[in-house]
Amino acid sequence: MSKWTSEQIPEQGGRTAIVTGANSGLGLSTARELARHGASVVLACRNVAKGEQALEEIERVAPAGASLELAALDLASLASVRTFASEFASKHDRLDLLVNNAGVMAPPRRETEDGFELQFGTNVLGHFALTGLLIGLMRGGEDARVVTVSSNAHKMGKINFDDLQSERRYMRWSAYGQSKLGDLSFALELERRLREAGSTVKSLAAHPGYAATNLQSAAPPLLDRVVMMFTNLVVAQSADMGALPILYARGSRAGSTPDPTGSANSAGIRRSSSPAARRATRTSRHGCGARARSSPESPSSSARARPLDRPRAGARGRLCASARRGLRARARGWVRICVRGARARCRRAERAARSCELARDRGRDGERRARPSRRQR
Repeated sequence: MSKWTSEQIPEQGGRTAIVTGANSGLGLSTARELARHGASVVLACRNVAKGEQALEEIERVAPAGASLELAALDLASLASVRTFASEFASKHDRLDLLVNNAGVMAPPRRETEDGFELQFGTNVLGHFALTGLLIGLMRGGEDARVVTVSSNAHKMGKINFDDLQSERRYMRWSAYGQSKLGDLSFALELERRLREAGSTVKSLAAHPGYAATNLQSAAPPLLDRVVMMFTNLVVAQSADMGALPILYARGSRAGSTPDPTGSANSAGIRRSSSPAARRATRTSRHGCGARARSSPESPSSSARARPLDRPRAGARGRLCASARRGLRARARGWVRICVRGARARCRRAERAARSCELARDRGRDGERRARPSRRQR
């Protein structure tokens, strides 16, 4: 059986979707495919100029008469979130799909307009507020869904309740992992509460894998951008491939982390043995007063549904796996070489800058000595 592709997306006619961060990368690919299959799509973008370019790109491939709308949304500003939600509610009477995709990754420490650490405030709190303001429009809808984009980086995350805003110590990658763990915990706890309330709305989390997008080049420092530029060329998949789990979540069972190329990760994160999964469960219990668990109608882990049954790997599969391992090892070696070279260039630039400063200082001292005093004049 072939792998799941965007051509297998169910018909979306009559459905309204919001995609945050739809001006590029995963958000653009997701919005384009939803529009191509008949959905009315609202592109929620911080940069409206780039959003207009994305809108034109989608219009070129979407069916004639497709309903597309561009709206300004800055998740780092709760005022902007409230304005967006209010304007959307004034134009639409329902919402069928909310894709919480936008985010920032590993910037130097900055704060949002409301005083939150930028990554936690944008990736977690902004989407939390947006979902809370819009979920009323989703109640009663047929198969309404909230899809939150997390990341495998949640495995290196830990919710530091003693220093949630990283004011005492800021490590940009740890803060990113914390924000992605927060996204995953939010998706699971939202699903648990929706099931407990008897709501028809479903909550899912999607892991896009390592996809080549401008996320790697927008915020991190120069050295990180150089390294990730190389890994984007050697290791990463395309944004269209990265968007497949988000699109697959449109048809997956609630409370799961979809993987269109293999088995779905269960919503019952407590069944997982990974330390990060156990931390996510503890986080949900600590932060929300309840344990994240799968919905009552979810099958047991032994009867877990598989979107596609992949054949067991034979000799060819083992050969491909060996080739992939070799490619990864070579890629890691090249990354180490690039990092060493970049660091050496930085050190040389620093030494040259110090030499220039010393030369300027000597020149100033020489001018002062050569300049005659008033008495000499």
